[in-house]
Amino acid sequence: MLDEQVRTAMFAHLERLTALHPEGVTSAEINQFSVAGQPLKLVVQPGIWKPGALDAALTIRTTYTAPNQLPPYEDAIAPGGLVKYAYRGTDPNLSDNRALRTAMQGQRPLAYFIGVAKGVYQAQFPVYVVGEQPEEHAFLIAVDQAQRLVDPDSVETLPADRRSYLEQLVRARLHQPVFRARVLQAYEKRCAICRLQHTDLLDAAHIIRDSDEGGLPVVPNGLSLCKIHHAAYDRDIIGVRPDFVVQVRRDVLVEIDGPMLKHGIQAMHGVRLSVPQHRAARPDPNRLEQRYEEFLSAG
Repeated sequence: MLDEQVRTAMFAHLERLTALHPEGVTSAEINQFSVAGQPLKLVVQPGIWKPGALDAALTIRTTYTAPNQLPPYEDAIAPGGLVKYAYRGTDPNLSDNRALRTAMQGQRPLAYFIGVAKGVYQAQFPVYVVGEQPEEHAFLIAVDQAQRLVDPDSVETLPADRRSYLEQLVRARLHQPVFRARVLQAYEKRCAICRLQHTDLLDAAHIIRDSDEGGLPVVPNGLSLCKIHHAAYDRDIIGVRPDFVVQVRRDVLVEIDGPMLKHGIQAMHGVRLSVPQHRAARPDPNRLEQRYEEFLSAG
């Protein structure tokens, strides 16, 4: 198999799957892949995967973490928004590490699988290995083409606005989609308020805003909400008490308008959130209380 043929076919395969399942794809579906009639798994142990027919790594993987924990890459962002991807072990000459280094040297595009539930992954592609930090036993991964254009060793010399732009790319391409996928998986792909199950109309809403202190992208700081309830929550039209009961702002509760306000907003007053079965994935009452105080102040 030709390297380029395999990677082109893999990206087409993942494009189809992620279009169907933007909230995450199972490893079984990802591994239903073949090139020229030959089956080829893409998600395997360990994290760095190089098929025997290729000379460079094809995929990398970050395992699923508990709902109340940050994915490993969250604490491993280098200047310029590059993701630090740890060696396998500490030996730079281990075969997996050599395979990823070969991908870096040849600028071969890879797929990056991030666990969002057990056996479910968010696929990021193409990503590129653009640097190595032997002293930290890590490679540097670019998740956006713009990050590839900057020498990792010169990022610190860039103007502050340019560095900020590059770091925002990793939020848009990696953090936000993975946070959404993790939250939707925890809530069984339905709105916690109205139970809507059309995933293309669902968002992951932050309880503590991501721009505020404590606004971490962990599932207990998220709510799976349909787009109208997400917007209403962000604008303090709807609040959620620490006991998971929905409240509608007083002035909105007495408004007279069309059926959307009546049935979509006002009828939600007093409704109890539908929360995940997994206790660790449920909304954090302390975060809810902090945000609920903001809601009361707005009213």
